[in-house]
Amino acid sequence: MKSLFYLPWWFFKARILGVKRPLQTVLFISDKCNLACKHCSVYRTTNPNVKSYEQIKEELEYSYNLGSRFVDFEGGEPTLWHDGDKNLNSLIRLSKKIGFYSATITTNAFQPFSGSEADSIWVSLDGLGKYHDDIRGKGVFEKLVKHIEEANHPRISVNMVINSRNYTSVGETVEFVKNNPHIRSISLNFHNPYPGTEALFLDWETRSEVIDFIIKKKKTGYPIMNSVSGLKLMKHSGFKKECWVSNFILPDGQRLTECAGKTAGMCDLCGLSMSGEMHSVFNLKPDTIFAGMKLRM
Repeated sequence: MKSLFYLPWWFFKARILGVKRPLQTVLFISDKCNLACKHCSVYRTTNPNVKSYEQIKEELEYSYNLGSRFVDFEGGEPTLWHDGDKNLNSLIRLSKKIGFYSATITTNAFQPFSGSEADSIWVSLDGLGKYHDDIRGKGVFEKLVKHIEEANHPRISVNMVINSRNYTSVGETVEFVKNNPHIRSISLNFHNPYPGTEALFLDWETRSEVIDFIIKKKKTGYPIMNSVSGLKLMKHSGFKKECWVSNFILPDGQRLTECAGKTAGMCDLCGLSMSGEMHSVFNLKPDTIFAGMKLRM
């Protein structure tokens, strides 16, 4: 109920008064990971950063005081995190104690995550079967399917980052999501070509064709989180970004008021669907507003 009142007030201040305060925090608690994905620019294989409980507490309090009310715990692989007897559920409880309305986690599902107290869970799924394993490692897809089923969590969704190696698997992946009773929805994004991963960038013509396909599926009832208005913007990415809606705290503790892609010069190549969604929200697109409310409430 708190979010029901806070969201309209936040939107009024942002849209009408021009007050730029984050609504969501993306908090990287570690860059330690149990996989080495081809597209990833975050994980560290040696001397990974692993934050302490007290550091994360201070970062949550900082974000809450900025105005953020939703937090997503990310990594590396966040389910690996612990500090003494504290684990990921300890951080979720802490965020609620501070005042956050909801806490989500993003996991690769390579290890079990049953018993998670997160309000919602995002699982990284980069295509069906061989496509997912091509990017993340042999046998990873099989474990993902098993651990999603075993988790018995009511709000599991998947996130697919579309690239030059897996774009032909989009159709079967959304079909898989539609027919899987353990998965609520799918979010579709495109690869950002950070240094060393440029070969995975999907050319604009193919991206446009894939987006048209996704929109068609969306309109026929497939559980695709992206709005049609937001998807159409992702065909060119030449729109004003509203990425200040999320603040980011990186594994090394660096605090950003906008996506790290801006610092890296990625805005014109951006494939993160949230950029299109937020632009559509600020332009009062009804389908995007409804999608956002469904996601957050």
